[in-house]
Amino acid sequence: MNIRSSVDDVLSRTSAIIEAHKLSEGPLLPILHAIQEAFGFIPEDAKPLIAHALNLSRAEVHGVVSFYHDFRSEPSGRHVLKLCRGEACQSMGADRLADELKRALDVEWGGTAADGAVTVEPVFCLGLCACAPSAMLDGEVYGRLDNESCEALVAEVRR
Repeated sequence: MNIRSSVDDVLSRTSAIIEAHKLSEGPLLPILHAIQEAFGFIPEDAKPLIAHALNLSRAEVHGVVSFYHDFRSEPSGRHVLKLCRGEACQSMGADRLADELKRALDVEWGGTAADGAVTVEPVFCLGLCACAPSAMLDGEVYGRLDNESCEALVAEVRR
């Protein structure tokens, strides 16, 4: 697929998503969620279309995308591993486990492994404080992480 047809695809799919949601009350977030679900991120080419359709500035759309941590401006890896950075998890050794996971996956916070297998993101609470330390892999939560369970997570994303 060439760049022009890729841009055309983004624009046509984004337009369809906007049409499906623009009459909803507070349509910006549902539109952004639907676009991210469709593409895996919010393409830069989609932002002007959204802004125009909702009578917003591009800066307002960009501000919302950059404010919410779950919105991405670039494609993620095949898997997304979110590691809790909240106080309860930190008190139970999450920093050490996070360092080991990042080292094993050869990736930094917010980065994607060179092989595209995984994107590692910090989150500041998964609501599993009683099961600290915790993580979320592709929407599935894991609590009471230890060296063994972290090795299993690494093996899972490498498949």
